[in-house]
Amino acid sequence: MACFIVPAAEAAVTTVVKKRADKSAKNSKAEIRNPFIKKMNWLNNMLWGGSALLAFEHVWHGEVTPWFPFPTNAATPADAAEMLFEMATSGVGMAVLVTAVWAVMVGVTNSIEKSPAKAYQAVSGGKR
Repeated sequence: MACFIVPAAEAAVTTVVKKRADKSAKNSKAEIRNPFIKKMNWLNNMLWGGSALLAFEHVWHGEVTPWFPFPTNAATPADAAEMLFEMATSGVGMAVLVTAVWAVMVGVTNSIEKSPAKAYQAVSGGKR
């Protein structure tokens, strides 16, 4: 019921990392060369969007309330332990999967960007 908190926390961390990288690049007037930092906005959008949708879904089903304790399964210590277990399994699993998909996306686009002529020829069948 609180599994969306883990990807949201990762999104907060990656947002801070991206903003600091952009700020340091701006201050040094240098371009960011790391392809993962350059495309970190993709990761941020995926994490924030997924977390927002999951939070909305949990609110819709009454699993998260606007009063304390916000997750309804945190009312008793036994329920809180179950919630923490769900965060550790489902939440971490979702965050890792989203990050892995993003890393593959960055790897694929980086390889395409390095050899655009070869990629174009492969797609078009060698015709120009």
